[in-house]
Amino acid sequence: MSVASRPAAPRESDAILARLLDLHPKAIDLSLGRMTRLLDALGNPERTMPPVIHVAGTNGKGSVVAYLDATLRAAGYRVNSYVSPHLVRFAERIRLGGVPIAEDSLRASLAHCEAVNDGAPITFFEITTAAAFHAFERNPSDVLLLEVGLGGRLDATNVIARPALTVITPVSIDHTHYLGETLPLIAAEKAGILKRDVTGVIGRQEAEADAVIESVADGVGAPLARSGREWSFERSASHVVVRDVRGEGRYPLPGLAGDHQVENAALAAVCARLLPGFDVGDDAIAQGLRQARWPGRLQRIPWAGLADVWELWIDGGHNEAAAMALARVAESWADRPLDLVVGMLNTRPPEDYLRPLAPFVRRLAAVAIPDQSASRAAVEVDSVARSLGMNSETDTSVGAAVTRLSAGAANPGRILVCGSLYLVGSVLARAGVPAA
Repeated sequence: MSVASRPAAPRESDAILARLLDLHPKAIDLSLGRMTRLLDALGNPERTMPPVIHVAGTNGKGSVVAYLDATLRAAGYRVNSYVSPHLVRFAERIRLGGVPIAEDSLRASLAHCEAVNDGAPITFFEITTAAAFHAFERNPSDVLLLEVGLGGRLDATNVIARPALTVITPVSIDHTHYLGETLPLIAAEKAGILKRDVTGVIGRQEAEADAVIESVADGVGAPLARSGREWSFERSASHVVVRDVRGEGRYPLPGLAGDHQVENAALAAVCARLLPGFDVGDDAIAQGLRQARWPGRLQRIPWAGLADVWELWIDGGHNEAAAMALARVAESWADRPLDLVVGMLNTRPPEDYLRPLAPFVRRLAAVAIPDQSASRAAVEVDSVARSLGMNSETDTSVGAAVTRLSAGAANPGRILVCGSLYLVGSVLARAGVPAA
């Protein structure tokens, strides 16, 4: 089993990143004006990008990117990618040829963007996205996978004039303070990445979201390949079968855990099949679906001191839709008791997250997220859990919770640490498990 990792030595990039946090009074301020200003000053690196697959949606974005990354590399292409947030190190966000950017390259791109920006107001995500584009310009690839940070229409990534493909994973209620209180409003923001004459591959949607996406696509002249219409999939005991304009493709079930990953894998397979100008065969898709890695998403990890009869899992999903997917997994885990360790941000309603999981949980330990000022207090999560009829207590840390839960149970089972990617990141760091 892995032992707890030592704290990482300070990096020069960490000092730059700390300074970049102070350039704007708000962590999130959706607008493209500051981004286009900086990109103009940088010489518009976004105009030199290779074919881009731009991915928006509420849940599954990162998984789809992971499947596409593995698939396209299996097909022989060099792939760069940009995702957020990171789990342990910022370098996880910028991947060059399938691996996180090296410290010297990250430091150089951050420092260059900081100097060119010259102290002007800009959000952390905007200037670090510009740094990613600078890094991609200096390290060319055959294709770039670009994950939206928040929303789509006004997201800092939405500066690519003509991507090769756009993708919208299932849309659900999330980030209502920034995207709107209703599903149609949120869907409209996500659909803002659609571009004229660029195919938008659309995952399964609720009827309200589907209607909005179709309306936006009609307005901009974007052809759509929609789940349940222009493409479909079905699962067997050992395969996922997709059907689209290319015909039928039969692939092994994905390597990532959870039934919801079958749908993510099918969406990624269709994207690979429809990507213009690339030759991605069925063998490469099959290999990519099997070999994709996406740490922190329903992942089993080792934990020092935990007896082998126990399993420790982590999952970074944080909204109601993610909890519903996790509840389906929990239901399939009926062979062993399930205990939860939950920590959440104060921007997330615990009742929406915990309600789908409540019927499948033996005990819950509520914790605060380490070193996170926006963490919800453990007593608040505990109170909501108790109101839902859950057997809940608070603990001072994930380590304390795991020790208490594993020591106090007559029947060994599974412990799932969940509720926030930030919590999961801290667990990976403590366990010494690679996050990329």
